[in-house]
Amino acid sequence: MSRLASRFAKLKSQQQKALVSYVMAGDPHPEVTVDLLHQMVDAGVDVIELGLPFSDPMADGPVIALAAERALAGGTNTLDALNMVKAFREKDSSTPVVLMGYLNPVEVIGYEQFVATAHECGVDGVLLVDLPPEEADDFNAVLKKYDMDQIFLLAPTSTDERIAYVAQHARGFIYYVSLKGVTGAATLDVSEAANRIEKIKAITDVPVGVGFGISDATSAKAMGVAADAVIVGSAFVKQFATLAPEQAVIETVNKVKELRAALDELV
Repeated sequence: MSRLASRFAKLKSQQQKALVSYVMAGDPHPEVTVDLLHQMVDAGVDVIELGLPFSDPMADGPVIALAAERALAGGTNTLDALNMVKAFREKDSSTPVVLMGYLNPVEVIGYEQFVATAHECGVDGVLLVDLPPEEADDFNAVLKKYDMDQIFLLAPTSTDERIAYVAQHARGFIYYVSLKGVTGAATLDVSEAANRIEKIKAITDVPVGVGFGISDATSAKAMGVAADAVIVGSAFVKQFATLAPEQAVIETVNKVKELRAALDELV
């Protein structure tokens, strides 16, 4: 059983919801990331989503786009991000790590080399924002070869056909984008998102996580009622835009604790 499957099975048995944290690799500089990941796990994160810095992050709002700029300016590339996972694994062999990024850097490296290296470093899954599920067979075949999961996105605009396709092919978990727009958007219709999540869960046993627009205890708890996991990114990443790295880490860990406490109230 994969780390993702094991983690979600354990949480389900305890009637708990997963807290999935997004962190941009190398933001604001490479020395911060690995220790930050450990501190976030200690504070209550169940699954890490590690962003791969990219110069044209079209699905991301300004908070994460600027984080990518900071990481790139600090010298972090895709292979550096993989090595951060490897360093993280020296102390943590159980927390699942999913890479989130874009297709171009993966194609530059090559599917086989990228996935083989990611597997060797301890990565459990990959989400490529701009690789549609219907066009992902070749990449998915390489991931399966290395027992890694491909995470797919669904959105409010997803057709019934797309939902059915993803439900059939998904592994690890399904990432439901709770609103129309980019990461960090502010308007979240909890009722609509919950209805869509229930629709997805009715046709699959794969866990469903929800992200975009979740920034505090109230929104996390509201979405945790319907979803198996709550995915938070911009609320963490934004700390590094205005604060010194040491203080940003403290604020990020405090935010994790706030969200973890909110989700635990659902038990």
